[in-house]
Amino acid sequence: MKKDVICPHCGKPYSCYRNPTPTTDVVIYEPGRGVVIITRANPPLGYALPGGFIDEGEQAEAAAVREMHEETGLDVELTGLLGVYSRPDRDPRQHTLSVVFTGRPRDPEALCAGDDAAGAAFYPPDDLPEPLAFDHARILADFREVLAGRRTLGAVELPARKGDC
Repeated sequence: MKKDVICPHCGKPYSCYRNPTPTTDVVIYEPGRGVVIITRANPPLGYALPGGFIDEGEQAEAAAVREMHEETGLDVELTGLLGVYSRPDRDPRQHTLSVVFTGRPRDPEALCAGDDAAGAAFYPPDDLPEPLAFDHARILADFREVLAGRRTLGAVELPARKGDC
């Protein structure tokens, strides 16, 4: 959304755009263990899927893999696109648009809390901790629909490698 404002320093008008901030989350699933849920170290507090902001110039898939390693210590293989979640009230800090993937850990034993996480653990999809932050209860309900065979996943583009165009 374009917004015309006045510069507080020079008094000249200029235009700025207030668009949703792109983020990514991953439902990391390991059969027999469950899904990875982190305990948030920063407000809003609570439990959440691991995720974070997509950096300028970064592919969403690459951001997802990076954020998983930073927050959980896991090297994650993305397995599908669960959906895009963009309700303006999904994050109390600002309007975000999250590209949500599913993934599996290459080494589940490597799970550890890192970066913005105070804790990280596997939970059965039907026995999740509360309160879940943001709209993560909705996202996990959609993931349970995938597990039940009532919903499908979208394809994932592999993250670009250095030197790829």
